[in-house]
Parts: sequence; structure tokens; C-alpha cells
Amino acid sequence: MSTSVYDFEAQSIAGKTVPLADYRGRVLLIVNTASACGFTPQFAGLEELWKTYEARGLTVLGFPSNEFGGQDPGSNDEIASFCQVNYGVSFPMMAKVEVNGRGAHPLYQWLTKEARGVLGTQSIKWNFTKFLVGRDGKVIERYGSNDKPEALKKDIEAALAAPA
Repeated sequence: MSTSVYDFEAQSIAGKTVPLADYRGRVLLIVNTASACGFTPQFAGLEELWKTYEARGLTVLGFPSNEFGGQDPGSNDEIASFCQVNYGVSFPMMAKVEVNGRGAHPLYQWLTKEARGVLGTQSIKWNFTKFLVGRDGKVIERYGSNDKPEALKKDIEAALAAPA
């Protein structure tokens, strides 16, 4: 049974296996992203958080998903290019995953059990759902698509100030 984010691994958008234990001791903001969504401009805010807080211990991890309205149909290479060209994304992007249902990535199965959504729902409702994970690898908070990245600064700063 998984007890922290460090028990998981993912594929980078370039296809390399990334043990999330590599991020041990860092605060993580894990986001399911899409390239053709009304919330896609949040990439700019996520990049700003990454640039502002990376040196203090924040890592933003983007997980593209095509589950909601088919809004990220491209290949991993196309998604990586889109994010870089349009939003200057330099934070780590992972390979496209499913975030709901039987085919959901194990990380997302765990995240949604650890932090439920509105009215206690477990499933992800849309793109750009965000999970803030503390230095101890435990989920601190879940945020919906409407929660803009800049609105998370207070929570991120508190997580960065907490001991590992």
C-alpha cells in the first residue's frame, strides 16, 4: 500500500522513467494539463510559480491528459513543443496519462484517494486539477480547475516553510 508520493514513478514526456523519490524533500505541485483547454493559459502561472519557488524547494509536475473533451490529443513530443513554444514551460512535464477510472495512472489513483474533491468526490472533474504535496510526500491540498496558480502562493509558502 502506497503511503507517500515517493512510492510512485512516472514517465517523463521524453519517455524516461522518473522515480518520484527523486523529489524527496521537495514540495510538489502535481497538475493534470491540457493544451487546448480554456484553462490552458494556467501554464503561464504554473511556470511563474516554478521560477519563483524552485530554488526554495518547489517542483511543478505537469501530467497531460486527453480525458476531458479530447483537449490534448497530440503526441508527447507535440505536447512538449506546444508547452515550450506557447508558455515557455521549463518545469518537468510527464508523459500523457489517464487520471480517472480503471486506466488511471497509479499516482492519480493514490492522489484522488488522499484528497477528495468538492462534495467528497474522488474523480478528477476537469483539466488543471492541482495537488499540493508536502516535503514529507503527503498530500496537503487539492485545488480545482478554477483555482489559479497564483492563488496557491500562500499555501505553497507554508508548505515550503514546513520541515521535511
